[in-house]
Amino acid sequence: MPTQQALRHLQDAFRNFFDKRAAYPLFKKKRGTQSAEYTRSAFKWEAAHRHLTIAKVGRLKVRWSRTFTSEPTTVTITKDCAGRYFVTLVLDETIQSLPKTDASVGIDLGINRLATLSNGDRLANPRHLARYQGKLARAQRLLNRRQKGSGRYERARLCVAKLQARIVDTRRDHLHKVTTDLVRRFDVICIEDLNVRGMVRNHCLARAISDVGMGEFARMLDYKCAWYGKELVKIDRFFPSSKTCSACGHRHAEMSLDVRAWVCPACGATHDRDENAAKNIYAVGHTVKAQGGRVRPKRAEARKGNPRRTVNQPVQHRA
Repeated sequence: MPTQQALRHLQDAFRNFFDKRAAYPLFKKKRGTQSAEYTRSAFKWEAAHRHLTIAKVGRLKVRWSRTFTSEPTTVTITKDCAGRYFVTLVLDETIQSLPKTDASVGIDLGINRLATLSNGDRLANPRHLARYQGKLARAQRLLNRRQKGSGRYERARLCVAKLQARIVDTRRDHLHKVTTDLVRRFDVICIEDLNVRGMVRNHCLARAISDVGMGEFARMLDYKCAWYGKELVKIDRFFPSSKTCSACGHRHAEMSLDVRAWVCPACGATHDRDENAAKNIYAVGHTVKAQGGRVRPKRAEARKGNPRRTVNQPVQHRA
């Protein structure tokens, strides 16, 4: 039952906290995403008619998004902030590997373009948030004028949640189509191991970076390559892919973000910033694959001493 599963999840959360793998467990928000998990004894699955029956709820009217052949072992019912219900099943499915193409590529992610490939292909950035930004701003202003706890406030909140859910759905759908196409076309995909959490701290670019979905793009490529028998190579985030000439290897000392094209002072080659970075990622990715490790430039040794203290790490006093 969901109450028993909630206690098991709480036990896991406290175990992770005491093992210093996570922060102290918090209560779920009332207006946040709600979920209930059912084990095998709390639901009934009829494979012939694709009927799902939950204990104390009854048969659910589900619009299935895909087909499957195995028996589900766990069912999770989720309600999002927009009032929509989803059913998630834990299955033991055998995924067939995709045919080999003997092709490889390097990918550089960006803001002006979603991705630039080392073979010259460029994937446009649809800018999903910009399409609904006007409607979202008006809905949020209306929500701000409503009194919290009233019926009008709840209706305005639901309107904002539906707009935000539409933005998330369109972004996720586009990323699924792009990543699936890349996995079908290439056997080896090389990307940068970007620190997206650190990048969004730049308040000037945080909205644009979040709208691209760089972290979700890398996550989808990671599990799809594992599913379909392809290989994903991640380049170290400190490798200067944009400042290095892909023709001769000359490295610039500094290069600002507004420089989108530059001429190499050593060999005279003209480079598009993103395409040049993708070629360097492709070249270094094959080096990483051949060496079986990571290529990382030499950096100064870290200063000895106590690192920045976290919530779960007490202050160390000297005797």
